[in-house]
Amino acid sequence: MIPKEVYERTLRQFFAPIVPFLDDASVSEIMINGPREIIIERKGKLIATEARFVDEDELLAAIRHLGQFVGRNVSRERPILEARFPDGSRVEAVLPPASPDGPHVAIRRFAKETLTVERLIEFGALTPKAAALLDGLVGCKQNILVAGGTGSGKTSMLNALSSYIGDGERVVVIEDARELQLQSDHVVQFEAQAADAKGRGVVSIRDLFKATLRLRPDRIVVGEIRGGEALELIQAMTSGHGGCMSTVHATYPKDTLSRLETMALMSDVELPMRALRSQVASAIDIIVQTARLSDGSRGVTHISEVIGLSEVGTYEIADLYRRTIHGKEDDGRLISSLDAMGTRPQCWEQMIALGLTQGDDGHE
Repeated sequence: MIPKEVYERTLRQFFAPIVPFLDDASVSEIMINGPREIIIERKGKLIATEARFVDEDELLAAIRHLGQFVGRNVSRERPILEARFPDGSRVEAVLPPASPDGPHVAIRRFAKETLTVERLIEFGALTPKAAALLDGLVGCKQNILVAGGTGSGKTSMLNALSSYIGDGERVVVIEDARELQLQSDHVVQFEAQAADAKGRGVVSIRDLFKATLRLRPDRIVVGEIRGGEALELIQAMTSGHGGCMSTVHATYPKDTLSRLETMALMSDVELPMRALRSQVASAIDIIVQTARLSDGSRGVTHISEVIGLSEVGTYEIADLYRRTIHGKEDDGRLISSLDAMGTRPQCWEQMIALGLTQGDDGHE
C-alpha cells in the first residue's frame, strides 16, 4: 500500500496548476471548466485566472489519481466523483460522457479558522441581540434547521451555533463528507461511506442515523439533509431527541419545510400528506435562513419560528428576526440590517427559567 504522505505529495503534483489557490486561504472555491478555464471565488466574487492544465488528459489523470486516493473508481461507467483533498477541501468532479464538453471540477475550500459567533457578528452576518436569542434557543434544546443556497454559509453557521451546546452534552454528528468542526467538548463523528469498485461497503446516512439512536445522544447533528434520511430526523425530533440540528438547501423559511417534506417522501415509508406535514411542523422549531447577498457577502436573512400547522394544512411561520436591504454603498457593498420583529419565541418562558435570555427580550 502506498503511504498516505506519498499520495498527498503526488496529488499536489497532479493538481500543480491550482496549487497556488489551494494554498491561498482567501480562496473559497476553485472551479475547473475543462483544462483551459479555471475560475476562483474570493470574498464572494468569481475571478477568472490564467492557470491552465496542459490538456484534457492531464486533468483526467489528476481526477483519477484523486479517485485512487479516496478509494473510488472513476470511469466512463462511473463519471461522477465525490471526494476530499487531504486538507478537507470537498471535490465534486463530473467526467464525459455525463459532461460532454470535458471534465468539470468544483473544489470547495474550508477555512482553517473555525468561524465563531463573534466573528460572524464582526462580519455583519449576525447581530449581538440575534446571537443572544440563538444562544437561548440552542440552550433550551430547540430543533434548528440552518437553510440556504449553495455557498451561503450554512456550515459556518451550524459550526458557530454548536458553541452554544452545553459542555456536558454528548453530540453525535452524521455527515456525507466530514466538514463540520463543532465547538463542543463531547463530539462523536460519523461519516457515510460509498460503495467500493465491487459495490460493497455502503454505509448510508440512514444507516448511521439508525445506529446513532442507540448510542445515547443528547443531540444529533446531521451535516446536510439530502434524501429519505429526513424522515428519520423528523421522527427523532418528535420522539424525545430535542436540540437536533441540520442544514438543508432552501431559499426561504417556508421553502425549507416544503423541501424537508419532499425529502421525507423519498423514504420507503408511506405516510399520508397531512400526517407528514403535522410531523414536520411538530419537529422543527427554528429555521435560521442564510444567503449569499448580491455583493458577495453572506449573512443570516431570517430567524423564524415554526408555529405549527393551520386548519387548512399549511405551515405557520413567524419571523423573529429579518434582514432588510436599505441600499448600496459607493463601493457596491449592501447596506442592510437584521432587525427583531417584536415576536418572542414560544419557548420564551423556558428560556427565562433557564437563565438563557441574556437580556434579549425579542425587541430592539
